Order: sequence, then C-alpha cells, then structure tokens
Amino acid sequence: MQTERVTFLTTPGHKAALDAFARESGMSVGHVVREATSRYVAETAFEDEEEALAALVAEVNLSLPKIHEAIDSMIDTLDRTHAKVDAALRTMGVRP
Repeated sequence: MQTERVTFLTTPGHKAALDAFARESGMSVGHVVREATSRYVAETAFEDEEEALAALVAEVNLSLPKIHEAIDSMIDTLDRTHAKVDAALRTMGVRP
C-alpha cells in the first residue's frame, strides 16, 4: 500500500487521549486516525445519499396519483376493447 503523510494540529490533551486510545486498542495512532476519517467520510456520503433518496421518494410520491390514474385509464380502455372484440366474435359466430 502506497501511503502519504498527513499532518494535523491538535491540543496536547487531544493528542494524549488519541495516544491512549490507540495504545489501549492495540493500534497505531495512524491506524486510529485512518479508521476514524474513513468512517467520517462514509457517514457524510451516506447523509448526502439519504438526502437524495428523500428527494427521490418525494418525487415518486407526487407522481403516484398520476401513474394510478393512467393505469386505471388503460384498464378501462382494455375492458372496452375486450368487450368490443368479444361482441364482434359473437356476431361472427366464433364465440357462443
């Protein structure tokens, strides 16, 4: 794995807490920071995805009444068409 150095400034108290956490967890400070930042980035991206999903759901909810209306209209058209075909087949003697 190729790595690059990242430097950040923190308070002495935060650095001591980070060192202690890493030591108690059996990890290096670098590993703890990589894990923490990876989780932060993933959670932030997930929040953005959640917002996009919420907007998409809102759009679908607005569209559903129109979709239902269109489907109901298609069903009515098919029912009328079936009745006409059935009547024509009866007239021709194909159906009793």
